[in-house]
Amino acid sequence: MAVGLMIVLVAMMVYTGLHWAMMPPSRVETIDPTTLHVSGEFVESNLGTAREPDGSVTVRVIGQQYSFTPQCILVPANTPVTFRATSADVVHGFLITDTNINSMLEPGFVSTFRTTFSKPKDHLMPCHEYCGTGHEGMWAHVKVIDRAEFDKLASSARRLSCVKE
Repeated sequence: MAVGLMIVLVAMMVYTGLHWAMMPPSRVETIDPTTLHVSGEFVESNLGTAREPDGSVTVRVIGQQYSFTPQCILVPANTPVTFRATSADVVHGFLITDTNINSMLEPGFVSTFRTTFSKPKDHLMPCHEYCGTGHEGMWAHVKVIDRAEFDKLASSARRLSCVKE
């Protein structure tokens, strides 16, 4: 009886250890949602698309009731793109149509995911988790452009967005 109980307990510990070991690293990275837009990685001037020294691209996004910041994201085709996103208030959905990106943004956590867009195209980015009475209007856009055009724009700006000012 004691040996059987011991085997069950060890099996439960192994299962739990394997389960948590397979979780994506983004579940571990935390952030203080009260300081978003004010300090740290998600400060207002650091949001949007940036070209990294290795040639890859990083996009930083904040979801808050009832919008994404920035509202329009500009990325190059045929280039690895890393999205780093978080929420300032409640759980939001983060979906980019016609791609494999479908995640949740939780306050206090940074969600990180990578993808490569194969061709220039406009994608919709709706919030697909109910976040309140203005939820149905929470949309953004991802505009994929040719790499040469992106490089030309990136050479003249630290952060890129396709939001019309």
